[in-house]
Amino acid sequence: MTTRLYPLALGNFAVGTGMFVTAGLLPPISRDLAVSTSAAGQLMTVFALAYAVLSPVLAAVTARMSRRRLLLVALAVIVAGNALTALAPTYPLVMATRVVAAAGAAMFTPTASGVATALSSPERRGRALALVMGGLTIASAIGVPLGTWLGGAAGWRATMWLVVGMGVVGFAGVAAVVPDVRVPTSGRLAERLAPLADRRMLAVLVTQLLFFAAGFTAYVYIGSLFDLPLPAVLWAWGVGGVVGNQLGGRLTDAYGPRRMVLGGLAASTVALGLIPVANLALPVALVWAFLWGVLGWMIAPAQQYRTVAVVPGNVPIGLGLLASAQYFGLFVAGVTGGLALDWYGRAGVIILATAIGLVAVLFTLATYRPVARSVEDDRELRGVRTADRPA
Repeated sequence: MTTRLYPLALGNFAVGTGMFVTAGLLPPISRDLAVSTSAAGQLMTVFALAYAVLSPVLAAVTARMSRRRLLLVALAVIVAGNALTALAPTYPLVMATRVVAAAGAAMFTPTASGVATALSSPERRGRALALVMGGLTIASAIGVPLGTWLGGAAGWRATMWLVVGMGVVGFAGVAAVVPDVRVPTSGRLAERLAPLADRRMLAVLVTQLLFFAAGFTAYVYIGSLFDLPLPAVLWAWGVGGVVGNQLGGRLTDAYGPRRMVLGGLAASTVALGLIPVANLALPVALVWAFLWGVLGWMIAPAQQYRTVAVVPGNVPIGLGLLASAQYFGLFVAGVTGGLALDWYGRAGVIILATAIGLVAVLFTLATYRPVARSVEDDRELRGVRTADRPA
């Protein structure tokens, strides 16, 4: 099972690097395209908004496509979108190409999580999801610092070509070892949005939106919040994310998602408020960034597990909605963080991020009610089968 999941993590590595690396490239992008730093930050914002909007739509359109073929199509679109970004000569065209890349990501990441769920047993589901989503955290630990360094040395467009290469490798990996799976799903958009009528699902989604809005308000504009070497800070955050994601999967299996979500939210909010302390010296910043990465990414497997518990018969749809909420959070972070930076400087960004985190904690405390699970739920959740003939 693990061998089959690695290419899915590799695909997420390409997705994560292509999206997150923008935060480390704002200065060279703003200089090359003759726009402000906050305007350059909107490249991540438009990516996030496009992902959030397109995810349920594309899921409905591709519902009858085999999961393996959909993964390959998604990776091809990711490669094309990032190649077009590297070639686009103007800011409006670069913005448009980010929509193309986001469309590929919107198809790939939820599908990869659904396939991981299909290929794993209930008692190992948290770890399987952590492994696949680990591609995003490893991207933040390796891909983003590497891309930030490369962008400073050879130009931000060279970084985008690096992302293209990652996507090609991911495509080859999925084509080689990922089998096809049957995942019951609907092609009707109305049915894909039906879980929104469940208050439990809405609570999960709002928590996801607020959590990502808080964290990425700081992350998108992190280059404006620190006077220290940015690649080192991003590397420490990414390494912490890898640790947190893997630790979160195991702790979710052991202690349940509620403790992980509430504990991670509270601790992450405290970390956001400590950014001025972290900026005092590089060793302090590295320790802070590592711990922030651990705390933040520790929540991801728990939120996915929580979603699966709410909609056990609609896992791909539930995970798709969770991803949309996540990227709506990034959209909110990019817009509000940019305004806070323009109007109030770095202090405004830090205060805003911390305030959103506090709202996330209070909202989750008020709304999170554990979902009772049964053996029948797990059997329904496992209501998928691997195709008889290996792909």
